Amino acid sequence: MKFCSQCLQDTELHPIIEGLRQTENSCPVCKKRKAFIYDTEVNSELTEYFEGLLEIYTPENMLPSGFPATERRLLVTELTDRWHIFDYKLTSTDVYNIIRAICTEKYAESPNLFDAPIGIAELNDAEFLKAHSLLRTNVWDDFVDSVKRHNRFHTNHIDLSILERYCSFIRKVYRKGSIFFRGRISSEDGILPADMGAPLFDKAAAGRVNSAGISCLYLASDLDTTIHEIRAGIFDFVSVGRFELKQDIVIVDLKAINHISPFIDGCDFLEHAINKEHLNRINMEIGRTLRRTDSVLDYIPTQYIADFIKSISYDGKPEYSGIEYNSTINPSGQNLAIFYPDLFTCTDVDVYHIKELRYEKEKLL
Repeated sequence: MKFCSQCLQDTELHPIIEGLRQTENSCPVCKKRKAFIYDTEVNSELTEYFEGLLEIYTPENMLPSGFPATERRLLVTELTDRWHIFDYKLTSTDVYNIIRAICTEKYAESPNLFDAPIGIAELNDAEFLKAHSLLRTNVWDDFVDSVKRHNRFHTNHIDLSILERYCSFIRKVYRKGSIFFRGRISSEDGILPADMGAPLFDKAAAGRVNSAGISCLYLASDLDTTIHEIRAGIFDFVSVGRFELKQDIVIVDLKAINHISPFIDGCDFLEHAINKEHLNRINMEIGRTLRRTDSVLDYIPTQYIADFIKSISYDGKPEYSGIEYNSTINPSGQNLAIFYPDLFTCTDVDVYHIKELRYEKEKLL
């Protein structure tokens, strides 16, 4: 069977196919023109990767009796929904045909892995989870309760060595000269560039990444996200500063958490499967905006995680300069929390007048 590199969205497998330098006018599966082709009749480079991943799965008839029905899925579903390996435009039949062609011998040995529901037995093994889960009790709310109500600065509810390892998988480099934005409610006269930066420590309020008294520079990727994030009201004036990066930096890109390739060097298939839900929760919680009725105490769990990321250092030097995460207020935008505000300088400021707001509503009762 022939398919192309664009049939996959896994970042580790793309270069393998493209490195074969086999091209055709179009892909027989996704129809992409001038595609890099993988031919299962000729090539075997992907077989080892997929067979290794399949080793963590158990056919339904061999799973423990108490294994949850909700965790029993077809292999095609696992490869697309859990691992995001294949392009979303491919049909289930396309994915099935590709994986069966790649793993011909595995299919002959164990067709139930491909044709019947499967599961990861360790997801229901309490002792295994305790030893390998990012959250030692495997429950996010236990970690939240621990740091909010019992021990603010130290907890045994999270395995920081696992968190550090996954941070290394989602490193992202920003080059000197990169541009971001920061907004503040102002008068129509605006705010001077020198006053647009992060508040000094004595005025720094608690945020999703920083504790009170710790200065942190919150930036946005574009103008719309900037204005949404400060919750500008009708007829407000908003000063938006243009911030330029002074040097190359490395940040942790939490947006990429759900798309960490299971094939990345150093990633354990089983540990990754166990912790995907927890990693996704961290991304969601850091991006979540507090409502007026919420307490700043609700930021403590994400502050704890951010403080740990900030503390990671190698050879005595901090490894990460900040955290990037999705904007929940403007889904198309991204936010950047910079641990060291002096890395950016505000080059100029524009003032905007908010003339209209649009509300989306959903009836609950």
